[in-house]
Amino acid sequence: MIKALSAVTIAAFVAAAMTILPSFAPRVEASVPQALAKADRLPIRTASASCAVQHWPTMDASCLRRSNWKAGVQPVRVVTTDRN
Repeated sequence: MIKALSAVTIAAFVAAAMTILPSFAPRVEASVPQALAKADRLPIRTASASCAVQHWPTMDASCLRRSNWKAGVQPVRVVTTDRN
């Protein structure tokens, strides 16, 4: 009998705490998030007219090269659907 009474009492205290405690929390207002300025972006490099019309994998090698890159050829990420 005492176990049942103590279980009911604890449950009542927990229910009261869950009902009363959220009223002490500060009010939150919805707003639109502010866009942050990013300073670490790379400069946008425009493609030449001849390179813009070419498609992978038949691109000319000169379109894959950068003048400021040491290795010379841009790395290419190949994505396949093969799941073997």
